[in-house]
Amino acid sequence: MFTQHGIEPSFTDRHEAGRALANELATLHLDNPLILALPRGGVPVGREVATALGAEFDLLLVRKIGAPGHEEYGIGAVAEGAHPQLVVSQAVLGLAEASQTYLEAEQERQLAEIERRRLLWRGGRPPIPVAGRTCVVVDDGVATGNTARAAIRALRFDGAARIILAVPVAPPDVIEQLAQEADMLVCLKTPEPFLAVSLHYRHFGQLGDEQVIELLG
Repeated sequence: MFTQHGIEPSFTDRHEAGRALANELATLHLDNPLILALPRGGVPVGREVATALGAEFDLLLVRKIGAPGHEEYGIGAVAEGAHPQLVVSQAVLGLAEASQTYLEAEQERQLAEIERRRLLWRGGRPPIPVAGRTCVVVDDGVATGNTARAAIRALRFDGAARIILAVPVAPPDVIEQLAQEADMLVCLKTPEPFLAVSLHYRHFGQLGDEQVIELLG
C-alpha cells in the first residue's frame, strides 16, 4: 500500500508500532525503566512498551512553539519539569522573525497549557519522580526533533540517571542529532524521503483526552 506521496507505511497504527518498539527495547534488559510518553501521539506507543516490559508508565508533557502567525510551523518546544526546557531551532528562528519577547511569552503560554493538561490527564496526581531512574522517552515518531530534545534536556536537569529515546520512525539526519542528546537512541525506521510522521502509518487518527486518560490507566 502506498500513499499519494509514494511512501509505503511502515506501521498499521501506533499500537503495532509500540509492540515492535517493545520487542527491540526488551533486548536491552533495562533495570526498572520508567516509560515516559510524549502526548498525545506517543501515549498508545508508550502504553504498549510499558505493558510489554512490565514497566511504570507516565507522561512527559511537551508543547510545540509555533512561529508568529503560523502556529503549526514549529520553531521550538518547551518541556515540563522542575527546570522547564525551551529548545528553539536556530536555523528557522530568523526566518520566522520570532523575537525574544515573543519566545518568552509563548513559553509562558505553553507552560500554562501544560499545567492545564497535567491536571486534566493526570487528575492531579503528581508525576512519577525521574531522579536516578532509567527513563525511556517514547513518541510515535520524530520530525524536527524539537519536542524530543526539550524532553531529554528536561529529564537531564531533573536528575534522570539514563535517558533512552525510543521512536518507531524518524528522518536519519534528525536521529543523528538526537543521538548526541540521549544516552541511547532506539529507532526502528529511518526512511528517506521522510516528509511527515503520519505518512508512515496506515491509520494515524487524532487522540482525544478520554483516550489519553484511559491509556494512562
